[in-house]
Amino acid sequence: MSPFTSASGKVLHVVITIDLSYRGLVGSLSPYVGNLSFLRVLKLFNNTLQGEIPPQVGHLFRLQILNLNINSFEGEIPANLSHCFNLRYLGVSFNKLVGKLPEELGSLSKLTYLIIELNNLTGEIPQSIGRLSSLELLALPYNLFSGSLPNALGQLKNLEGLFLGVNQLSGTINPSIYNLSLLTNLFLADNHLDGTLSQNLGLLLPNLQQIQLWGNKFTGPIPLSISNCTALESLELSNNNFNGKLGINFGGLPNLFRIILNDNNLGSGEPDEMNFIDSMANCSNLHILQLGPNHFRGFLPNSAGNLSDQLRHLTLLKKFIHGKLPSTIGNLVNLNLLFLNNKQFTDAIPAAVENLQNLQRANLAGNKFHGEISEYIGNLSLLTELYLFGNRLKFCNLKNLAKLDISENELSGEIPNSLDSCTSLESLYMEGNFLEHFSLNNLNLSFNDFEGEVPSEGDFAYAIVISVVGNNRLCGGIPKLQLPKCNIKESKKQKSSLVLILAISILCTLLGVTMVLSFSFCCVKKKRDVQPSGILLRETFLRVSYEMLHKATDGFSSVNLIGVGSYGSVYKGILDPNETIVANLQHREASKSFMSECEALRNIKHRNLVKIITSLSSVDFQGNDFKALVYEFMPNGSLESRLHPGPKSSNEENEQSQSLNLLQRINVAVDVLCALEYLHHHCQTPIIHCDLKPSDVLLDSEMVAHVGDFGVARFPQQLTNPKQSSSIAVRGTVGYTAPVKHA
Repeated sequence: MSPFTSASGKVLHVVITIDLSYRGLVGSLSPYVGNLSFLRVLKLFNNTLQGEIPPQVGHLFRLQILNLNINSFEGEIPANLSHCFNLRYLGVSFNKLVGKLPEELGSLSKLTYLIIELNNLTGEIPQSIGRLSSLELLALPYNLFSGSLPNALGQLKNLEGLFLGVNQLSGTINPSIYNLSLLTNLFLADNHLDGTLSQNLGLLLPNLQQIQLWGNKFTGPIPLSISNCTALESLELSNNNFNGKLGINFGGLPNLFRIILNDNNLGSGEPDEMNFIDSMANCSNLHILQLGPNHFRGFLPNSAGNLSDQLRHLTLLKKFIHGKLPSTIGNLVNLNLLFLNNKQFTDAIPAAVENLQNLQRANLAGNKFHGEISEYIGNLSLLTELYLFGNRLKFCNLKNLAKLDISENELSGEIPNSLDSCTSLESLYMEGNFLEHFSLNNLNLSFNDFEGEVPSEGDFAYAIVISVVGNNRLCGGIPKLQLPKCNIKESKKQKSSLVLILAISILCTLLGVTMVLSFSFCCVKKKRDVQPSGILLRETFLRVSYEMLHKATDGFSSVNLIGVGSYGSVYKGILDPNETIVANLQHREASKSFMSECEALRNIKHRNLVKIITSLSSVDFQGNDFKALVYEFMPNGSLESRLHPGPKSSNEENEQSQSLNLLQRINVAVDVLCALEYLHHHCQTPIIHCDLKPSDVLLDSEMVAHVGDFGVARFPQQLTNPKQSSSIAVRGTVGYTAPVKHA
């Protein structure tokens, strides 16, 4: 409210600002808002408002800021918003708006920010857009705009950010865009644009910081003049048809953070093909370098070791790079992802790889490496995934790995006993070798869904080393297993199939024998659900973007809202027909709890204990932090709901309201014990949950229990630090809180 003196001398109080962002508002926006004629600021950011934007908003001729981002508004954008001729900021992103972008908006001559990201707008971008002479940011990505880029864009002389990516735009880049000399961000990715780029692009647009043209049909060479964009931070041109020699001199681009050129046809076959890597030595801020698949030919030069010591990702795919992997690769000490698969590298893997102590994922598959898998690779303490299939390697001691793929090599002889030192190993792929002999101390195949006859020969003859309980369709085996007799008519084909399944299971569980001895009833299903090819082989977590969350939850519709807490809301959504998720959306105020949970989940590699799809999705939109944790949906609810069911609703599923029988309770207790044992003793860093209660134990479709909610989890070093452990505040829920030693 602000005082205002009327013509009669009376002091009136008028509303000039309404800011109700992050308030959990539902319902519709009242048309009576149009009566607030002195209103200058209307912010309703991040609520669940529905219905149409009332046309009465157009009566607010003094309005300067209209922020309706992240709601569920429907219908069309009112054309009479053009009457708000003082409007400087118009944001209606992340809604469900349809129809065309009104041409009348071209009369908003004072508008500096037009942001209509992630809606369902269609049609062409109107030529009237060129009349927005004050416009600095035009953001229309993630819509359904079609047609070509309007010529009128070249009239926006003050434009700094042009975001038209992820639409259905076609045709070539209109030459008028090269008139926007102040442009810093050019985002036209994921459209149907084609043709060539102007070879003078870097001379005409020298202020560019972000060039994102991936996912189009551009052809021809990448302009050499890009080297003139001295402030360039990101060059993303993947998934196009660019060809020819990559001759850019990167030496004058010290701010480059990301270079992504994969999935093109770059390459000329000239002797100095790979010399562009020499010029990257001055890119001291380079974190991501993705150069394949392309058609680069020749040797990887020693200058690869002169790349930035900040480099985190290096990928070189496809078969045209050959020769030795230079030992200078060991200079990239901060590298955590190295993909050199499907090449023709030869000789041994250089010992300098031992210097890559931050390496977490390495894919050297599809090469011609030979010799031993040397022990120095096993000394990389953070390495959790190693893919070496399709080489000519011999086996040696490895440690600390969670995933190891040595399939399709020339390994022979016995499976070495040294594998039992890999206490973190969860997945082992060894097919396509000549390994023959193994002996087991303990094999637990309990609580799976195996069927058919269990062998009674070999290791299967000793009940002390094998457990198959919980597989109700198994038969045969030795009497101590207490399985029913098999049907005599069962075909030999079925029997041999079971033997094959069990043999594969034996290989995949060799490394878990010590844990099985402690918890013989704990059995975690492991699935090899991704094929051994492509850039992201056997990815542990699915990367979930904000767009995917928005779509999966139907725009964060209240229909999908399944819980609201003090720091955020929980939504149910469907990523695809086979994958249901829960998204816990948290506000800026929840950052401490959010980061605590993320830090805990970052150290959890075992998906079956906590079914994580992604540990973190975050969006920063106009200075407003928006964070989300995404989990797999647990259809059978929490243990709390089973132990203390509330009143049944009319549409409640019968299964959800049933109590647990004795066997189910025992199974849940065992599952929780397995999870705690893993958290305390087998995580990358041990984790103390600090607030374990029935509501934090979730039940999946098969009634397997999973531990969740790590918002107050602690690490042992925190508990032993007096500054961190001395507190009068209680961490967790009263009645379930773990004891805290006070200083």
